[in-house]
Amino acid sequence: MTDHPRLHAALYTLAALLLLGQALWLYLIGDYARILMPALLAPLLLTAALMRLGQQETARLSAYLALICGYLLVAVALPGEASLSPLWLGLPPVLTLLLLPLGPATLLNLTLTPIWLLLADNHIDADLVLAYLALVAAASLAPWELRHHRALLQATDPRDEECAAMKRQPLIDRLHSEHERAELLNQRLAILVFHLPQLEMAGEQFGPATRQTLLDNFCEVVLRYSRDHDILGRSGDADFWLVLPVTTESGALLVRQRIEEGLQQNVLLDIGQLEVRTSVCHEQPRETFAHLLQRLDAISRRLVDA
Repeated sequence: MTDHPRLHAALYTLAALLLLGQALWLYLIGDYARILMPALLAPLLLTAALMRLGQQETARLSAYLALICGYLLVAVALPGEASLSPLWLGLPPVLTLLLLPLGPATLLNLTLTPIWLLLADNHIDADLVLAYLALVAAASLAPWELRHHRALLQATDPRDEECAAMKRQPLIDRLHSEHERAELLNQRLAILVFHLPQLEMAGEQFGPATRQTLLDNFCEVVLRYSRDHDILGRSGDADFWLVLPVTTESGALLVRQRIEEGLQQNVLLDIGQLEVRTSVCHEQPRETFAHLLQRLDAISRRLVDA
């Protein structure tokens, strides 16, 4: 199940309004025996919509609550609808895969298969059973393929999952390329090293939202005051490197000054002014890349201990 709280809450609310409309229609035509189910399930779906906008724990409960509402509707309608029994029989597995992760959804679909087939026993035949099982198998392929593509994208995406910086390994690869180019063309290479001492505290004391805001603001300021061809990467949880190709010592200090001035103007609601420790690392003549990498890691450790 993809994480779109507002979309799911809107769909739950829409389903609740449809059930209220059905209950009103049944009342107007005088079919009072069928009013109870939609009238009871509509408030439950509204409750699920509100829960979906809450914390992660309530979001999971909202999915199960919406699923229970769907199951009850199918369980009531399936035995009495001869012409629509294939439609009602196919609704539970699809609804389960939409609301739950792939593993629990598949297990639940297989577990509930005898129940749905028994409820549709009056209208069932061998073709309908095969169609139901084929639907369960085929519907499971879509979220599995989506999950596979997402994992492949995450493995190949050079960007960090939390912020607008590169991951450590792609950063090292780019740094290696810039190091080789600087040596080949006899150019200068500089790296700005940053450490965010407030990052861990922000997550522990104020929650993940403040931590994310801190990361977003830091990356935004660094990218705003650096050049287009500079490379910002995350070397550790709270450590960042800004690779400055074709940059002299004075140029690196100028970039550092611009970034520090921008960061001083950045004030967060929970933790106040954004605190960042910085240092400049210059490539030494005929320095190997392994030695440069060791010096960068040593500078990062010194900033942590400062």
